[in-house]
Amino acid sequence: MATNSTIRGEERRTSILAAVNREGAAQIDALAAELGVSEMTVRRDLDDLEAEGLLRRVRGGALSVDGPRPFRERRTVRTRAKQAIAAKAAALLPASGAIAMDASSTVAALAPSLNAHSNLMIATNSWDNFSVLRAGQGLTPVLVGGELEAETGSFVGKVACEAAESMLYQRFFTSASAVDAMHGSSEISLAESQVKRCFARNSRQIILCIDSSKLDAMSASVTFTLPEVHVLITELDPSDRRLDRYRESVEIR
Repeated sequence: MATNSTIRGEERRTSILAAVNREGAAQIDALAAELGVSEMTVRRDLDDLEAEGLLRRVRGGALSVDGPRPFRERRTVRTRAKQAIAAKAAALLPASGAIAMDASSTVAALAPSLNAHSNLMIATNSWDNFSVLRAGQGLTPVLVGGELEAETGSFVGKVACEAAESMLYQRFFTSASAVDAMHGSSEISLAESQVKRCFARNSRQIILCIDSSKLDAMSASVTFTLPEVHVLITELDPSDRRLDRYRESVEIR
């Protein structure tokens, strides 16, 4: 964690969220001491993070948010970051062929850019993403079926995995619950990780789209090691120091 008292607010909140997610909980006084800021500053940061749905405030500190969350809830979190990520990801869309999109709300932000690529076939295991894509002009969305996870609106299980592997993709656009420089991307749901690996198995490139609040954190199920990922996209400037530990393993945009 950074200890400079002049640390930028965004970077400070990212550090706080990483600490909460790493330990499952954190105390205000400990965070203030580690960051070199006042406890009042930490309280304001925790309130902001709770408003975004990224943690839960408790007396004297905060708890991590455990378990999968509904798509409608996830899509309202850090929307500006998702839009910035989508703008970068759009430059990697192929002119034709097939791509895969996971069930994340981060990748969902890419949907408006797909209207300019009418020759694309898009496979996804998300009912919400499929519903948006089928309204696009000239696009061919394909919904991967299987067992529906009621909380996330995504399809998982044996049928979903087999369907995901039945096509060949130019690129697989995916996100994650967390990303760590040593272990790579990880998910709360083992079933979600399995479907993502099936999409990736027949993809020429894996494009990992992650907002900075998920950096330096770990979840339960490992999905991709960083060397498996071709491009890591965040809303940050590629030169941002928060990305330093990832540079040797993956291309950053």
